Amino acid sequence: MPNSLTGGQVPPPTLDTVGLVDRSLGNAGTSSSASVLEEGAVDPWALPELKDTGQSWKELSVAGRVRRVTIGFLKACGLLGNLYLFICSLDILSSAFQLLGGKVAGDIFKDSVVLSNPVAGLVIGVLVTVLVQSSSTSSSIVVSMVASKLLTVRASVPIIMGVNVGTSITSTLVSMAQSGDRDEFRRAFAGSAVHGIFNWLTVLILLPLESAVAPLERLSALALDVTSLQAGVHAPDILKVLTQPLTHLIVQLDNDVITSGATGNATNSSLIKQWCGTRGQTTTGNSSDCGGVDALGPCPGRNGSATTEQLPCHHLFVGTALTDLAVGFILLAASLLVLCTCLVLIVKLLNSVLRGRIAQAVRMVINADFPFPFGWLSGYLAIVVGAGLTFVLQSSSVFTAAIVPLLGVGVISLERVYPLLLGSNIGTTTTALLAALASPSNMLLSAIQVALIHFFFNLAGILLWYVVPVLRLPIPMAKRFGDLTARYRWVAVAYLLLSFLLLPLAAFGLSLAGDTVLAAVGGPLVALVLLLILVNVLQRHRPAWLPRPLRSWAWLPLWLHSLEPWDRLLSRCCPCRACSTPQATVKEAHCYENPDILASQQL
Repeated sequence: MPNSLTGGQVPPPTLDTVGLVDRSLGNAGTSSSASVLEEGAVDPWALPELKDTGQSWKELSVAGRVRRVTIGFLKACGLLGNLYLFICSLDILSSAFQLLGGKVAGDIFKDSVVLSNPVAGLVIGVLVTVLVQSSSTSSSIVVSMVASKLLTVRASVPIIMGVNVGTSITSTLVSMAQSGDRDEFRRAFAGSAVHGIFNWLTVLILLPLESAVAPLERLSALALDVTSLQAGVHAPDILKVLTQPLTHLIVQLDNDVITSGATGNATNSSLIKQWCGTRGQTTTGNSSDCGGVDALGPCPGRNGSATTEQLPCHHLFVGTALTDLAVGFILLAASLLVLCTCLVLIVKLLNSVLRGRIAQAVRMVINADFPFPFGWLSGYLAIVVGAGLTFVLQSSSVFTAAIVPLLGVGVISLERVYPLLLGSNIGTTTTALLAALASPSNMLLSAIQVALIHFFFNLAGILLWYVVPVLRLPIPMAKRFGDLTARYRWVAVAYLLLSFLLLPLAAFGLSLAGDTVLAAVGGPLVALVLLLILVNVLQRHRPAWLPRPLRSWAWLPLWLHSLEPWDRLLSRCCPCRACSTPQATVKEAHCYENPDILASQQL
């Protein structure tokens, strides 16, 4: 080919100049190719192209069009059916966790001396919500304790903060189902992590502030004073109306047992509900039916009396000889199996449906911005949409768990997911506020104040971490976590255990030893973590501001500044490839496949 070139011709592009990778090239060729590839690297956070490889509608015959419509209808039915089973499995999963740890959760709330410590209250709120997988149950326990004078409003504020943190574990668990694909897992885990990071950052700011001047307690009391509230009706429970016909056939629980355990009226009864109603009966009789003086039970009247008959429940575990723990493990295994299966099918169906023009239309609607200069309003509209959808669904866990797969497949961006999740936090507090209005008269004020504290906490978080664009720190932090989990999948498990179990348990243990021990041990550790974060930020952006030894961590042992040794250790210890680093797909290109080279060659 070079011999056929004339004097003034420019030589055609070679493999090196167009950046194609060929491992047989020499060092010079490889280095030049790598530099070109590095310059043209694709942003991993950019939404992927969902191309439609099929024929267009105009090219199809009548039979082909009928076939496409039928397949599309079946896919839509399958998507809705799997979504319904997915939501039901979340409900059963919550019931399983309540059976496994419900009574323990009630017992945790008993020690009012421990709850007077703000850090202990925060940790208890996290642990109890993780155990019962329901922020509504945790909040109802707090309301009952405040109404029973077992807990002050000031002591309940850290617990409400912990409840808000603990509810974000559901979306993290859901993101694990997309760990098979590296890019999907990166986006899905970042979407679940951004929710937890937002909650933790808000707690780090508001918990010390609340301990010092109690702004949330004062603000909620002020709002309660200026508002004339009356008891209302129950909040609309649209989602449960759809799911209860199936979930109530599997198991029904008595949440009053958990609440009574926290308020000191504990019983040894099972959480599994046996009786689901009463039926009135009228019996006839006269005074002679009363029997002797020692007769037990109420004596019917002279002409008759009304008696009630308890109606048994109709679900799988009525009258079972199994313990609550055994039933909880059975439901946990079954619900996790159904949840993961439905999630995988939902992701597969979304990948097959959201292609071509459909994908572009969905992306245009979800990720669209208002025209200049009102583009900044788009995020606030997303907050309103998230709050409204959560209010309709009556569950923030269901909403966040449904958003994560969409983010994983690339339909919605992380920047748009963030305000939707913030709106979900607001939506679940409005649901709690309406539920508080339906409380009994002796609990009405306490329930409303706790719901207002929850609302003002999330509102303060939005003011801190969203209103000013520079302070939207959860987004870059979540992206960092997503990149780490894409490279080391075990980081997701470590984040889950540390954020929701090990660190809360460690803080709870230190709080049991007293405030002095907690401050002596926790204070230096927190200061060290903040110092390391500051040094890392300066190393990345302003290394000249640091002393020469601190400009790099290369002088430390490798296992102290890199995850590679830990990854090798876990890969050897793991019995399968689930913990190993996902291998990047090597895409080799050939000259006969590249249109630029084909166009440059002479026939």
